[in-house]
Amino acid sequence: MTDPTQPSAIPDILNNDRPPVPQITVPRGILPFHLADKPVRGRLVRLGPLADALLTRHENPASVTALLGQALALAAGLSSALKFAGSFSIQAKGDGPVGMLLADCTESGALRGYARTDPERLPDAAAPSADALLGDGYLAFTVDQGADMERYQGIVAIDGPDLAAMTGHYFATSEQLASRVWLAAAHTGEGWRASALILERVAGAGGIDLGLSMAEQQDAWDTALALASTITDAELLDDSLAPEQLLHRLFHAEGLALSRPRALSYGCRCSRAKLAGVLAGFGAGDLDHMAEDGAITMTCEFCNVGFRFDRADLPAAP
Repeated sequence: MTDPTQPSAIPDILNNDRPPVPQITVPRGILPFHLADKPVRGRLVRLGPLADALLTRHENPASVTALLGQALALAAGLSSALKFAGSFSIQAKGDGPVGMLLADCTESGALRGYARTDPERLPDAAAPSADALLGDGYLAFTVDQGADMERYQGIVAIDGPDLAAMTGHYFATSEQLASRVWLAAAHTGEGWRASALILERVAGAGGIDLGLSMAEQQDAWDTALALASTITDAELLDDSLAPEQLLHRLFHAEGLALSRPRALSYGCRCSRAKLAGVLAGFGAGDLDHMAEDGAITMTCEFCNVGFRFDRADLPAAP
């Protein structure tokens, strides 16, 4: 097999081979659940070894890597609500040392992400908070339904000390559905791990849908939140604690019902064809400026793999 990062006999615009990146799938990465006869549903996300494969593509400080791990787990969990072919992305852009944070996941569970960091501006604290890393800016949640459909995007100001609180601010201001998330990411004895617990309150029309009064629905939701709030980062990140066991610990007395788990996989979608398409939009002067020793190297921001293009083979845009 030829190396897709290097020039070959196949025209660049036709070469869609994936770069040499880890081929990792976590079969039970997302475990959906609901509480029987109660207005509560949720998802438990466990990235397992996929977290380490994604997060170690770049040499970021531990605080930045943990923040990206949380974003990846959150994107994976929220993408599981997609009912069509597309993707869900979370993007944070601010004036802090982490100028850009991006994680996205397709409806099939292909996950990727990256953080653009200015190391010289990082706080001296050993574990700076998410708001200290991101600074002032915005958080965008985007549903992409493909080229032929309009994107849906919700944007809120970055508000809160951590990504879970920022997401809560988004739900409170941009969504009709009451939701709460718990996020964890850390380097463990098994490598980097990341996890998320997402709870949503199912809308009930005056109790008709569930046979509960509005007061009973509120009480069920409050109880679920109180139980979920007892979860620890150690439990979320423990590979030896099966997702089913963890959810049983939390909700066994509340009519826990598990749904079919969903897989997550290493999901960088770069290729020579895509990057060649980007280069095709530059004029001759720009291409000449980018070239070194007769070649242009483009590096994918997600998987950190560089693709080499011979300058002589690149046509300039008109």
